[in-house]
Amino acid sequence: MKTVAIIQARMGSTRFPNKVLRPINGRPMIELLLARLAKARRIGQILLATSDDPRNQPLVDHVRRLGYEVFQGSENDVLDRYYQAAKPHQPDTVVRITGDCPLIDPELVDQVLAAYEAQRVDYLCNTLPPTYPDGLDTEVFSFRALEQAAQSATKPAEREHVTPFIRESGLFKTGNFAHKEDYSQERWTVDEAADFEVVSAVFNHFHPRTDFSWLEVLALRQSKPETFQANQHLARNEGATLGTGQKLWKRAKQVIPGGNMLLSKRAEMFLPDQWPAYFSKAKGCKVWDLDGKEYTDMLIMGIGTNTLGYGHPEVDDAVRQTVAAGNMSTLNCPEEVYLAEKLIELHPWADMVRFARSGGEANAIAIRIARAATGKDKVAICGYHGWHDWYLSANLGDDKNLAGHLLPGLAPNGVPQNLRGTVFPFNYNNFAELEALVNAHEIGVIKMEVVRNLGPQDGFLDKVRRLATQRGIVLIFDECTSGFRQTFGGLHKMYGVEPDMAMFGKALGNGYAITAVIGRREVMEAAQTTFISSTFWTERIGPAAALKSLEVMERVKSWDQITQTGLEITARWKALAAKYNLSITTNGLPALTGFSFNSPKALAYKTLITQEMLAKGYLAGTSVYVCTQHTPDVLENFFQALDPIFGLVKECEEGRDVLKLLKGPVCHAGFKRLN
Repeated sequence: MKTVAIIQARMGSTRFPNKVLRPINGRPMIELLLARLAKARRIGQILLATSDDPRNQPLVDHVRRLGYEVFQGSENDVLDRYYQAAKPHQPDTVVRITGDCPLIDPELVDQVLAAYEAQRVDYLCNTLPPTYPDGLDTEVFSFRALEQAAQSATKPAEREHVTPFIRESGLFKTGNFAHKEDYSQERWTVDEAADFEVVSAVFNHFHPRTDFSWLEVLALRQSKPETFQANQHLARNEGATLGTGQKLWKRAKQVIPGGNMLLSKRAEMFLPDQWPAYFSKAKGCKVWDLDGKEYTDMLIMGIGTNTLGYGHPEVDDAVRQTVAAGNMSTLNCPEEVYLAEKLIELHPWADMVRFARSGGEANAIAIRIARAATGKDKVAICGYHGWHDWYLSANLGDDKNLAGHLLPGLAPNGVPQNLRGTVFPFNYNNFAELEALVNAHEIGVIKMEVVRNLGPQDGFLDKVRRLATQRGIVLIFDECTSGFRQTFGGLHKMYGVEPDMAMFGKALGNGYAITAVIGRREVMEAAQTTFISSTFWTERIGPAAALKSLEVMERVKSWDQITQTGLEITARWKALAAKYNLSITTNGLPALTGFSFNSPKALAYKTLITQEMLAKGYLAGTSVYVCTQHTPDVLENFFQALDPIFGLVKECEEGRDVLKLLKGPVCHAGFKRLN
């Protein structure tokens, strides 16, 4: 029988890129694998099947220098790649080995081949169920079966993983080669850096020999278990169940503290083991992950940045024109002047504007200017105002101070201790508490969100305004989140209370980075008495995107649309809760609406909703940041999908174990509502 072994390998591994050429004792891992596999007596030819991605060229060159044939085919259709690699050789039998198994044992491969011939099957492996260590996986199948699979398989998983169609279609006779003892929990494959550490240690132990058997490795495992500790936390065949985004998230956490730049977008905040994590494209209220799966975003819409939907054509065209004309130069962009004039037009009480690119920056700028204007350091705050030292200093000495302001229990590590006693939180609608702070401390600045979970009561905002005026305090409204959602401009316009300064962000550029600090001339001119300056605050894309976003908002009255849609979403949540006799509490601005179950298991229920809705093609949870692309049809389909999940929650309230319904851990509590 003519037997060809095809090794599947590429450089673009999502979790551990370039792993196959990582050196062990001076020899690339793929070279060690080939040298070991070449000792199998029943294999007539070995070749490498990799993709036509240019990143694989160093792998192709190295393997060819070793004297092996290489075939390059589809990156994603690995089944076709295998078939096309085998077809010119017309073998009777194909052996599939993956390039992440450098400890592959040639004698074991021969044993699997012998069993395949003896059992007269179409397919045989040593992994159904697995009894050998992960990393010794061997699959043997007829070329006829491979050809039929290549011509008949249609599902993405059948094309990506080569043999699922052969194993699962029922068209072929299959078998398994098992060991008398179960060693399937041993992990000798290389999917991640921790795996490479273990495998390298094994080769180092036997160096300079490379022909040691798997039983010798097992004896090493039993005599020196510490050699194998580094990867014990990893699960077998995890790569077959994880999506590309999940794999990349695991990789990201090795090189980026926390995995990304924003807590609110971390996978653990939604569905720790199942969240797709990364997107390939976004349009309207649709998002596509790295595997091309489409989701309707009924969640946080870019953390509230895209009230006009993702990729709005007019805004994107304005940005493309800016890119074509040039984004940066030694001279200034005129758009920042036009944008400043537009924001002042929308807020007649304001006279001057400064720009930045993030909400945290805008908050820090406003505080610096306000302190410079009053000559006083102490600030009274209500709400969430970013990550900078000035704000987190409120938690120095007591990390519970910000518990009611979005960040419960946040440790202010790295914040200078000498900032203690400069920032004092107060609770929304508690004017007496604020007045007491002003009487007890030399407060120079009051910074607050216009609305928290509830709107102002008993003239709260008017009282704050009068207090600030009487005491010479600069009043700042943080509208980075609330701006342009319920009015065309700041939310404070609804209440007829004018601050001395205000900040805008998120919705201002419909997904492009731009924030603004506006204020009265007598306050804003204090910016000239201190140093506030940054190179990339002068780039052109942000102001250009904001100008076009404002133009579109004004034309379509986006704030009215998203407010009405948010009110409908809130009402329908309440109706679902009533239908299933569940207790919920709704919260937030209409366009930033959310709810929570009044249950000790609320976080588990939120996780359940996210899990089940993800399977139905939705990014969803217990909040929706509304955009104009959330049309009635989108809402109708969303609530049809959500209805039976509320039914599951009801079953859990009546005794069913919600944790048994979850396919992974409960999501993290993290941030409170952004409102």
